[in-house]
Amino acid sequence: MKTTEELNKSGGVRPVLEELRVTHSFKEDMEAHWGFNWSVDSEIGKLRAVLMRRPGKEVENLGEDPLKFSMLDKLNPEGMREEFDAIKEIYERNGVKVYLLDDEDVPEDCPNIIYCRDLVNGSPNGVIINRMGINVRSKEVVAAAKKLGKIGVPIAKTITGNGTFEGACLIWLDRETVIIGRGLRSNDEGCKQVIDELKNQGVKHFIWVEIPRQCVHLDGFIAIADYDVAVVFPTLCPNNVYEELLKRGFRIVEVPTWEEKALAHNFVALEPGKIVAPMGIPVTKQRLEELGVEVIDAKVDEIRRAAGMMHCMTAPLSRDSVPLYQITD
Repeated sequence: MKTTEELNKSGGVRPVLEELRVTHSFKEDMEAHWGFNWSVDSEIGKLRAVLMRRPGKEVENLGEDPLKFSMLDKLNPEGMREEFDAIKEIYERNGVKVYLLDDEDVPEDCPNIIYCRDLVNGSPNGVIINRMGINVRSKEVVAAAKKLGKIGVPIAKTITGNGTFEGACLIWLDRETVIIGRGLRSNDEGCKQVIDELKNQGVKHFIWVEIPRQCVHLDGFIAIADYDVAVVFPTLCPNNVYEELLKRGFRIVEVPTWEEKALAHNFVALEPGKIVAPMGIPVTKQRLEELGVEVIDAKVDEIRRAAGMMHCMTAPLSRDSVPLYQITD
C-alpha cells in the first residue's frame, strides 16, 4: 500500500479529495439527510408541520397573581385544553403534522410555554432557537430544543450572548424578504443575530419595524392572510410597512376597532387564502371573505387569558414556499 506521501507525489490524493468535496447547499441535503423539508420562508405557504404545547401541569396552581407570569387573568386549565384540542384537530384535518412538546421536558414553572411561536423561528435551513425577552420564559427554549432534536429538525442558529429575540417579531413575506421588529422582547443584539443568519441563508430585504410599547410582537398589528392580502391595524402599523406591502401588490384589510385589534391579527394561515382565526372579529372576517379569504373560526376564550392565541401557540417547522414578489415603485 502506498503512503500518503507517495500518493501526493504521484498526484493520487488530490483528485480523490476533489471528487469527495461537498459542492451543493445545505437546503439540497435537507430531505435526504434530515428526513423532511424542515424549511419555512413564508407565512402563507401550505403548512406542513408545527411545534405546539398542549397545556399541562405548568398551567395549574399558579396562585393569585397572573401578572407574575405576564398573563391577563386566572387560568382555566381544562378549558384551555379543550380549545387547544379543537385547534389541533383543525390543523390535522388540513394535513398539518403537529409535534407536541413532551411533558418530561416542560418545567412546572413555565406556564407561558403554550406559546411556542416565540421559542423558535422557522427558516429555509431549519430553525432558529430564540432567547426570551423576559426571565419567566427563559427556560422554555430548552424544552423546544430537546423536542426538535428528537424529531430531527436542524438547528440553524441559537440566539446567544446578550441577544433576545421572540418568534413573533419576524414575519416572512417571501424567500428573500422578512419584516423584523425591535421592541421590548427583541433587542438590537438579538435582531442582529437573526439578520446575520438569514443573510447567510439568502435573505436580501429586511423591513424594519419599531414595535410600539403597547404591543409585544408584530402579530399585534400585522398579519398575512393570502399572497396579496395583509391585515393591519392602522393606528399602530408604520407607514414603511404600508409602502412595502403596496409595492408588492398587497390589498390591505384595516382592522376597524381596538376590540377587534386584540384578536384580528392572531391567526394562522393553513395555505394561501385559508386561515384559522379567533372568534370575535366580525368586521375583519367579512372584509377578508370579500377578498376571497376562507376564515375558519376557532374559540380561544380560555387560551386568551394567558395573553395569546393560535398564532402565538403555533411554531411553523415546515411550509411550502411562495413565488417571489415583483416589487414596483
